Amino acid sequence: MSDANVPEGIDPAGVTAWLTERAEVVTPLRFELITGGHSNLTFRVIDAAGTRWVLRRPPLHLVLATAHDMGREHRILSALGPTDVPVPPVVGLCTDEAVNGAPFYVMDFVDGRVVRDTHVALEMTLEQRHAAGDSLVEVLTRIHAVDVDAVGLGDLGKKEDYIARQLKRWYGQFEKSKTRELPVIDEVHQALQELTPPQQRSTIVHGDYRLDNCLLGADGRLAAVLDWEICTLGDPLADVGLLMVYWADPDEGGMQGIPSPTGVEGFPTRAELLARYAELSDLDLSGIDFYVAFGYWKLACIIEGVYARYVGGAMGDRGNPGEFDFFGDQVVAIAERAREAVERLR
Repeated sequence: MSDANVPEGIDPAGVTAWLTERAEVVTPLRFELITGGHSNLTFRVIDAAGTRWVLRRPPLHLVLATAHDMGREHRILSALGPTDVPVPPVVGLCTDEAVNGAPFYVMDFVDGRVVRDTHVALEMTLEQRHAAGDSLVEVLTRIHAVDVDAVGLGDLGKKEDYIARQLKRWYGQFEKSKTRELPVIDEVHQALQELTPPQQRSTIVHGDYRLDNCLLGADGRLAAVLDWEICTLGDPLADVGLLMVYWADPDEGGMQGIPSPTGVEGFPTRAELLARYAELSDLDLSGIDFYVAFGYWKLACIIEGVYARYVGGAMGDRGNPGEFDFFGDQVVAIAERAREAVERLR
């Protein structure tokens, strides 16, 4: 593969030498940027025999200190491998930046479907769609049931005061990343501080749990949960609230009016997902509206960071300049949804 065809963010010689020491590799390797991610860069690695792996590394520029920790993500996947939480098997972690310009890790490639839009959802049968929703909740309860001390993740983060810590963290990241003044973010931040409910339990919190961060098998059920980069310990209802934020009911517009795949016939409704979670967990879901409000607010903070990186040229795939305005507008729209959700709590 010529250097001209190598995606930005990959040193082919360095990565080839590193991977050859850890897996059965038939050189040369090909590297393809997997589109769809707006945070860490993800590449498909294919050897001459057709064997596939996945490589993850931070964005090329403007990396915040704690936002793109490859070692942390690798550690979480390694710890969850022996549990009943479906995750891709890991090959190894490289912290020597001389190899590829930044830390990275490699995992096995897992075959599966990523449901990111209605076109993909419509390729599924009604049974597969129902199974996807049911499995999504079932796996989430498995994640929340993991004994963190037993798998070696007991010190992954502080276990208590999750919401207070998250409000501080994401507000700080927002302040570092923001491209303009957004008073609605400040107002909702203050309201969430005042309305935080007591934390019922401490568990693993994925932090970005949604349908398109999972791979679905042929039966529609989850084959692997991906994108663990902001996982920590804390309040499991934060994952449930964020799932409600991303999930659209039938005939309901998604973010910025874009049709959501979960609105296609056959997927469970939000209410059905909540009922299923309540059936499989003994947590009290009566205060879930707070976590929905928090989920919208956190998402607005995250997307402002994505917007800032695009404007600064941080991502390997710079895309169409028109995308920049879309992300900027999306931040405002989602922050307004957060404010509306907060108002329902008062």
